[in-house]
Amino acid sequence: MIGLIYRAADALRRRGLSGDHGRVGEDLAHRYLRRRGCTIVARNYRPRFGAGELDLVAWHGESLVFVEVKTRATAEFGEPDRAVDAAKRRHLQYAAREYARRAGVEWEKVRFDIVSVVLSKPVRIAWLRDAFSRDRR
Repeated sequence: MIGLIYRAADALRRRGLSGDHGRVGEDLAHRYLRRRGCTIVARNYRPRFGAGELDLVAWHGESLVFVEVKTRATAEFGEPDRAVDAAKRRHLQYAAREYARRAGVEWEKVRFDIVSVVLSKPVRIAWLRDAFSRDRR
């Protein structure tokens, strides 16, 4: 029953956000991760100073996971996760370090994941765990 309600809510949200692929992708990734045992604790976290935004922050077992969600309408020009380059990783690490510090979580307990969403029919979602390493600072 709850699945039916979620699907109806998704359909309404997609209709209202038809031009906002990023937001739709984040909603789909959020639900996907929850179904796989993650506890989402933050969305669209921005540190007080500096660049970077964390799309999703979740607990998965003993790990605090910082999730970058990449969404594309099609995979015609490659998979969405390919868009996370070195500069993007640095921004994510900066924001994640700030979040972990404020939450009192040891840096060794964090990891970085990427969720790729392709809005084709049917929607394709891929969860890349430990997609890149944290720096050692």
